[in-house]
Amino acid sequence: MAQETPYHTQMVSGWAAHDSSGKIEPFIFKRRENGPNDVTIKILYCGICHSDLHFAKNDWGITMYPVVPGHEITGVIVKVGNNVTKFKVGDRAGVGCLAASCLECDFCLNSEENYCDKIQFTYNGIFWDGSVTYGGYSKMIVADHRFVVRIPDALPMDAAAPLLCGGVTVFSPFKDHNLLGSGPPRKVGVVGLGGLGHVAVKFGKAFGHHVTVISTSPSKEAEAKQRLGADDFIVSTDADQMNAAKRRLDFILDTVSAKHSLGPILELLKVNGTLVTVGAPERPFELPAFPLIFGMLSYQISSCAY
Repeated sequence: MAQETPYHTQMVSGWAAHDSSGKIEPFIFKRRENGPNDVTIKILYCGICHSDLHFAKNDWGITMYPVVPGHEITGVIVKVGNNVTKFKVGDRAGVGCLAASCLECDFCLNSEENYCDKIQFTYNGIFWDGSVTYGGYSKMIVADHRFVVRIPDALPMDAAAPLLCGGVTVFSPFKDHNLLGSGPPRKVGVVGLGGLGHVAVKFGKAFGHHVTVISTSPSKEAEAKQRLGADDFIVSTDADQMNAAKRRLDFILDTVSAKHSLGPILELLKVNGTLVTVGAPERPFELPAFPLIFGMLSYQISSCAY
């Protein structure tokens, strides 16, 4: 499959993985010229998402090598296309996971472009012209302006970058389940204190909820409480702590991207509670039926949509 077209004339330096070792090495490649609906962004920062590691090592079996990861991109616009009106040269801008979609289906018209059947990803995807998309581990990127966001002046661009995937990924379940602070405070659990977990705890507290971190690492308790403001901390490998916490939580956001059983986590939910998974392990989850049945629980997998 073609990795570039005659319109790919801009030489760009970046970093790519070339095989499943996941080793990232310098890589020179071509990007397309700035089209009428495009903006060209000089990349200043790019977050490291756990998806980048999965793609670099082909954990999901779908990597197209060489792969240039990176979909938490912030920088400054240096060129705009003729059809672009909401951006100008010099604007601070960001690019997340999506490069394009059809913009015509029901999902696109409902601001749910990530469910579009014709979705194109920022990297490891096939763009409309048949080229492979390359991500933000590079000096610059050409992006459709409809999939670019403005970075507020008050928000440092290095801090903004992780919000473009990790932040959106954990924000969406809060929004979908009416947990943005307009209702009464709820007891929210966050499983895992990695990249997604950190942001989930901060969002949960910002929205006024009582937040409990559930982790296999006792050493993370101080960080969870003192740095991030979590109210409680449960060591998931401690049977006594898990038993004491049964049916205490209204909502749990599971951010872990490694295989693990969801059964013990479901036991922490109150009757009619909800567990949402945002991690994407390379192997299937273990999801027992009886905790769902006898607790009238709901289980959902969420992806970044907003």
